[in-house]
Amino acid sequence: MREHEEKCAKAQEIDQRIAELMVPGEHPGKEKKKQKGWPGAPLFSRWRRMSRKKKILAAAGILAVLFLAGRTAAGGKESGVFVTVTPLVKKDIQEKLSLTGPVSGTDSVDVVSNIHAEIIEMHVKEGDAVTKDQVLAVLDSTDLAREVEIARNAYELAAANKEEKDKEAALGYEKAVQDYQKASLDHSRNSQLFTAGDISQMELEQSAGALNDARRQMEGYRVENGRGVAEESYALQVENAAFELQKKQEELKNAQIKSSIDGTVVRVNSKVGQFADKVEDDKPMFSIENLEQLELEIKVSEYSIGKVQVGQKAVITADILDGDSVEGEVVKISPTGEEKGGGSTERVIPTTIRIDGNKSRLIAGITAKAELLIRESKDAFCVPATAVFDRGDGPCIAVAQDMRFRIIPVILGVDGDVEVEVIPREGDILTEGMQVITNPEPQTADGATVTIAAGGV
Repeated sequence: MREHEEKCAKAQEIDQRIAELMVPGEHPGKEKKKQKGWPGAPLFSRWRRMSRKKKILAAAGILAVLFLAGRTAAGGKESGVFVTVTPLVKKDIQEKLSLTGPVSGTDSVDVVSNIHAEIIEMHVKEGDAVTKDQVLAVLDSTDLAREVEIARNAYELAAANKEEKDKEAALGYEKAVQDYQKASLDHSRNSQLFTAGDISQMELEQSAGALNDARRQMEGYRVENGRGVAEESYALQVENAAFELQKKQEELKNAQIKSSIDGTVVRVNSKVGQFADKVEDDKPMFSIENLEQLELEIKVSEYSIGKVQVGQKAVITADILDGDSVEGEVVKISPTGEEKGGGSTERVIPTTIRIDGNKSRLIAGITAKAELLIRESKDAFCVPATAVFDRGDGPCIAVAQDMRFRIIPVILGVDGDVEVEVIPREGDILTEGMQVITNPEPQTADGATVTIAAGGV
């Protein structure tokens, strides 16, 4: 009887010590300490920064150490393996993937110029809404207009030169055709006379040579649609001059810097007096984004990307939302991965989430967190993650049954934040209310005696 009372007292003392480690503030039996300078403050601060799963693992470790200490303090008497238990219950469980990334507009453009001309007018500032083809800035076009005139003169000269050569070629070809036709008739007549013996062999050969000369002269012309035209080089000169004129006209037109999309001016990196092609640090003159529709880009690990698919819903949170959340949807998964960085060999896949609504209070340029629902299970048996162990033949849990350590092989289902779904393997049964051991020692033999910590049920 007395031994039982000592065990209960020791268990209560352990519970009290665990509570003191996990809860800040006043501790029973101790003087009240100021928050500043409290010896446990660093430990508690570290505790607050730990994730829920790490807290549970840490608490389980503390319990194990204290139970072993309690057993040693009891004089080493064999009283069974000290364990903590929790009743097995059914509940809904969800597996989620949480990742952070930058928020940006769905459409964006960097406005640049390669024209070496001075900016003389600025029509927008950061935060201004603009429409496609709206003028953002104006460049000094004096030199550009002069260059257009020079290019136009060069084009007109090349075109006139070709036209003159075309006329010469047309007349020359027409005469060459006539000469060939006459030479052909002369040689035909001489052939008949030679047959009749009226002319000599030499005279026949002379007419044949004249015919060949006339043919070569006629075939030396470039002909298009039956008309002689100038050599191809003249056409190339006109083509080059036309291209140069078009280029200079385009530069003159681009002296008015315009937006190519509807959106909001988010950055202005130039000012009046600067040259358009000499912006500091090679930045664009303007950056414009369509902020009516925002997107969030996350980098999903190659080990998790198989669980993500286009159309999947996401819950998005950010500091700017002050505890609220907005919804989104996965709209694009990159077909290729990229290096994660930091010396890791792991690859990540850029994934785009479109944020629902244009009044979400989110703004471009901030970091937000997306939580994707990977899978869920309704009315499932769930145990703390610390309750699952593996002795080499697959995952198991242990229950305290008739004060004995009983191992039950399981199949793991949905993996929640701090709990996991367990499904009994064929031939095993799980029932609600079973006392699941939350701090099992894998080396404990099946059927070993256990002692349940006070308050552990």
